[in-house]
Amino acid sequence: MFNNNSNSRGPGGGGGPRRGGPGGPGGFRRGPRPEIKDEFKDKVLDLRRVTRVVKGGKRFRFRATVVIGDERGRVGVGIGKGADVAQSVAKGKADAKKSLIKIFLKDGRTIPHESIAKYSAATVILKPAKIGHGLKAGGAVRVVLSLAGVKDATAKILSRTPNKLTNAMATMEALKKMKVLKPTKPVASK
Repeated sequence: MFNNNSNSRGPGGGGGPRRGGPGGPGGFRRGPRPEIKDEFKDKVLDLRRVTRVVKGGKRFRFRATVVIGDERGRVGVGIGKGADVAQSVAKGKADAKKSLIKIFLKDGRTIPHESIAKYSAATVILKPAKIGHGLKAGGAVRVVLSLAGVKDATAKILSRTPNKLTNAMATMEALKKMKVLKPTKPVASK
């Protein structure tokens, strides 16, 4: 009626060898997960506490504006909202990765040509500079350009808005307008 075969299912619901557990045969203990090295550097540009008024009072959340870049021509700006600062920054990084753009750097250091762009109330102008000039820019524009890998350029915020988010987005629009300048081949004379 009841045999001692280890593969039979008896009254206890299941004989047989255990499979895949940490202590069973063939099992393993999990150690700490290896850290994944992120190729992007990030900078929190702006952190604000936003409020929503409801029947019972006010609900507070945080909004983080995050800029990420690899300093080799890729840059992105993202916004994240969350119940605490860490959550909003993590969401901002994820949003910035979705909006990454690739720009061409002339000589690996500067932008190829002048560009002017407007986003909401912000207007920004970017100009290339000679090697060794340095990055002459301020505020949000400087952060975006440095994370993009621009080392020599001049930038100016032409509008009066102090809003870092709109200034950063205007800089992104100016970078999107950049055209890749291909070197022209000299025409052979006959």
